[in-house]
Amino acid sequence: MKILFIGDVFGRPGRRVLRRYLGELKDRYDPELTVVNAENAAGGFGVTAPILDELLGDGEIDVLTSGNHIWDKREALDLIQDEPRLLRPHNYPADSPGSGWRVATASNGIEVGVLNVMGTVFMHPTLDCPFRCVDEVLTKKPETLKV
Repeated sequence: MKILFIGDVFGRPGRRVLRRYLGELKDRYDPELTVVNAENAAGGFGVTAPILDELLGDGEIDVLTSGNHIWDKREALDLIQDEPRLLRPHNYPADSPGSGWRVATASNGIEVGVLNVMGTVFMHPTLDCPFRCVDEVLTKKPETLKV
């Protein structure tokens, strides 16, 4: 299975490059799932509703991951609740809006678990250990989920 992961898309230039090359990358590598980190998509400060629509509108991206900047725009609180393809770091407190992982269906029909965790070095908010979070999700995931 091929999964295309695009790292930090930063601001308008990053979104422009993504629009320009994502189709070519998908044609070249033929991934079954595409994941993009969008935490800096709004000029380095999270994501907005129009940018979320821009990123997800054409169906080329299956899941968006994020990091500490996901909370920089107030509207992200609603976006992350309403859009299941937009993940927050799973190792934020459990009562944080949204989800840190999801099961996405790849183009070949295989269900794929996508987990978003964030490192803790030099981070201001105290987060749960990302390794423990990964272990927790792996023990709770559905038995049928193999990827």
